Amino acid sequence: MSTAAAVDGAVPVKSGKKKLILVLALVLLLLAAAGGGLLFWLKAKAHAAQQAEEADSAGEQTGAKSTAKRDPKVVPVFAALDSFTVNLADREAERYAQVGISLELADAKAGERIKVFMPAIRNNILMVLAHKRSSDLLDRAGKEKLADEVLRETERALGLEPLQPGSTARRSADAEARPVRAVHFSNFIIQ
Repeated sequence: MSTAAAVDGAVPVKSGKKKLILVLALVLLLLAAAGGGLLFWLKAKAHAAQQAEEADSAGEQTGAKSTAKRDPKVVPVFAALDSFTVNLADREAERYAQVGISLELADAKAGERIKVFMPAIRNNILMVLAHKRSSDLLDRAGKEKLADEVLRETERALGLEPLQPGSTARRSADAEARPVRAVHFSNFIIQ
């Protein structure tokens, strides 16, 4: 019996050590996983910040869209155009688009000039829209391209030589003298 008692007493001691070693290994594994996750998260955050900084500096160099905040003291001036409803140039089906456009203007004086040229501006925008297919307008890039074309056609109607295509929110010194600063869509439906 003494052998049996000794065996029973020895077994719990050994399994207790095994459990302790197993628990410690599990804790170390969890700590290593948490540390690796934290390291991955910090590197991803640093990489995203670096990409954002590079995009900002590239945007400043090329004159592309910037994420710069507007001056809160300057109240923007907008000219809302009546909605445009046009048949699209899709050949496989009858499709149409209903588009609401607002023009961001340099100042209130530019608003008066826009009103005078409104028939020519609307005509030029309708011509641009009528030559579009629905597939051209479904994604963001297509809408941004349309905004550039609307801006160009608006400047032509005003008798200005359009600037090079690029961003609808232009920042060059020449762009500051322009009456229309940007094109914004307030409604965009394609059926």
